[in-house]
This record gives sequence, structure tokens and C-alpha cells, in this order.
Amino acid sequence: MTPREIVSELDKYVVGQADAKRAVAVAMRNRTRRRKLPAEIARDVLPKNILMIGSTGVGKTEIARRLARLSGSPFIKVEASKYTEVGYMGRDVESMVRELVDSAVDMVKQRMQKDVIPFAEANVEERILDILFPMPTTYFNPSDPDSASLAAERDAANQRTRDKLREQLRNGELSERVIEFDTSDRSNPMLDFVGGGDMGDMGVNLKDMFGTMFPTKTVRKRLKVSEATAVLLRDELDSLIDMEQVTRTAVELAEQSGMIFLDEIDKIAGRESGGSGPDVSRQGVQRDLLPIVEGTTVNTRYGMVNTDHILFVAAGAFHITKPSDLIPELQGRFPIRVELESLSQDDLRRILVEPKNSLMKQYQALLATEGINLEFDDDAISELAHMAETINEKAEDIGARRLHTLLEKLLEEISFLGSELEEKTQKIDRNYVLTKLTPYIEDEELRETAL
Repeated sequence: MTPREIVSELDKYVVGQADAKRAVAVAMRNRTRRRKLPAEIARDVLPKNILMIGSTGVGKTEIARRLARLSGSPFIKVEASKYTEVGYMGRDVESMVRELVDSAVDMVKQRMQKDVIPFAEANVEERILDILFPMPTTYFNPSDPDSASLAAERDAANQRTRDKLREQLRNGELSERVIEFDTSDRSNPMLDFVGGGDMGDMGVNLKDMFGTMFPTKTVRKRLKVSEATAVLLRDELDSLIDMEQVTRTAVELAEQSGMIFLDEIDKIAGRESGGSGPDVSRQGVQRDLLPIVEGTTVNTRYGMVNTDHILFVAAGAFHITKPSDLIPELQGRFPIRVELESLSQDDLRRILVEPKNSLMKQYQALLATEGINLEFDDDAISELAHMAETINEKAEDIGARRLHTLLEKLLEEISFLGSELEEKTQKIDRNYVLTKLTPYIEDEELRETAL
């Protein structure tokens, strides 16, 4: 996709923020351009990392997430404030690279499994039929013509029985039949004990280190055919794909196309404060983060992964701090800076109706499952946008997330009654909005005044 086409796609989901969209579109397009370069030049063409500056709820995360989906790139979102300096208890920054590779492996695995689903389904069908009706071995005397004839008849009868079961299985008539079968045991209490709940955040994942020391167990399960089909299909899909190829492809995909969205980077910004206190810890995280962003090699369960060409998109509100409070070396690794604008009343109105996944469309679809036709008139939409802007100005500005709160409050009664409503067409006008939300807004103002 060209940058213009990328921006056009992003416009379907994110209102406004043209500068941010153009920046990420160019960054993504440059990756495509880099792949067309000779290897000796491409090696030195590094991604231009992006720093997004803007309040919460203005579309920073959505832009990055949608961009990753458009490009088919491995993507993870992490919060900078969750990491700690090396030597302190908590998550180390290298764990974000391991999470990215895990995401890439899942992505490649799903792609490869799609290609073999027909073969896997056919194998599962045969395996279930073998359990329901094992084909008996027919013996006959080669020197006796009658014995051979009787054996052929028995084989034909057995095949007809099996074909009948196959038809019943495909029609769902055997879904409630309980069968016993062997499958691999994916749970290993010993590994859980060794690895602990959050050991993946340590420098080396102990569960990965010791995983090969414990052989995969086979367990016998007793399930309904409908439930057994899913378990057996999982086993078949795993057996039909080459995990070594999956790993190689995933590591390359993560290295060449991976994207890490580093949110709340403003929370780790801080100046030197005499050698102690929280600022030192924050700057320690920045120093640990620097080699990852600059380009280094990280040890993962799938081998060494180079971060030279991973695209980092950082974001923060920077209400208390400013980008210049980051250490100079880290600032230099985010050469593209875009400032996202606060949402106006018109932006909030457009957010309600324009995006493909707009809030109104979501609520209309949810209630339509119970036969409720939800209709909003233009005045109601305008009033909702006006209320959201008013509360954001008087209280904490949380951007478009304010619309979630207002709509949930507005439709609370309709959602609660749902299919019990006698009137299946519910029209939301301005008076309805004022009646339902004015007490809520006044209460919000009272709480803000009290604070």
C-alpha cells in the first residue's frame, strides 16, 4: 500500500490526526522500499522511530494497532512504566522483544495452519471413525474361493457401516456420542512450578530452559464427539506444520517487520535528582531501553533476535514532563515527532458515527441480536458530543474514552431490559439524552468541585 492508501485506510477507524497518520504511513512504506534495496545498502537503512505526543483517548494506540493489522506485522503494545532497571524486581526491557517474537510465532503458525486445515479435518474424521467403528481385519483361505468371497462381502458390509457413520458424523448426529482417545498433555505442573507466574519477564525464561527436559505426556480423555473434534484438530494441525520452519519465518518476520508500541513513555522521563529517588530508576529504564531501540541482539526461546529493524512507536501525554526530559541518546532514537491534537466537539461527533467500528454501530449491533432496533437522530448525536467535550474540559480530559462512559450510561436501561422491551424500535433523541445524562453530568461537576 502507498502512504496515501495507508492513510485512507486509517481514516476509516481514526478521526483526524492527519500528521500522525502520515508519519506512520511513511515509516511503514519505507520498510517496503528497504526490501527492494541491495543487501549491503538495506543493512544500513534503519527504521525512523516515532514519538507521538498527545492526551489519552486521542487515537495514539489505535493508529499503531490499525497500522500493524494493515501491514500484517507482528505487533505488541507495552507500557514503559511497567519496566524496571536491571537489578530491580520487575520486568526487564528485553521481555518486550520476547513478547514480539511470541506474537510473530503465533501469527506464522496460524497462517501455515490455514493451508493444512482441509487435510487436518480429513484426518480427524478418519480418526474419530476409527474410534467409533474400527475396521476389522478380514481373514480368508486363499485356496478356498468361497472363503475369499465371504471375506469380500464382510469387507463391503463393514465399509457400508463406516460410510453410514461418516454421513451421521458430518450431519452432527453423533455430536453427543462420548468417545475415548489419546492426546498430548499441554499442561505441565512441574514447569509451572519452575517457571512461576511471571518468569517470562526475567532475562531468560526458565520454562523455556527446562521445557525440553520434560517429555510431552500423552493423556487419555473421554469427551463428546463435538468436543473431541476440536482437541484432535489441534493435534493434527500441530503435526502437519513444521515448527522449525515456523520459528525461522517468525524470527525473520519479527526482525524485519515487527512493531513495538511503547506507551506511557512520559512516565519514565525525568531529570537527574542527586543520585537517588524515583528519577534514577526511571533513567535506568531509559538506559536499558536505549540498546534495544538502537539495535542489539536479544536471547529468546526461539534463538537470538536482532532488533536493528524493529519499528518502535512511543507515545505519551507529557502533561508533567516533556520529551526533552528523556535522556538525549533516547531522544535521538525517536527522530520523528508528531503532536496529536485534542478532540473538538466536531471530532467527537464524527467518532460516534464515521469509523467502521464506531461506538454507535457497536451498540446497534449488540442490541440487534435481541431484536432491538436502536436509532439515533442527529440532535442526539450532537448533544452527546457536546456533553463529552464539556466534561473533558471541566474534569480530566480522557478524549474519546469519555464517549464510552456516556453511551454506557445513556443506554443502560435499554441494555438491561433488552429483549423484554415491548417496543422493539428505540429512538434516541436530544430530549432522551438530556433526561438520562444531565443528572450524571451535574454529579460529575459536583465531584470535580469537591476535589
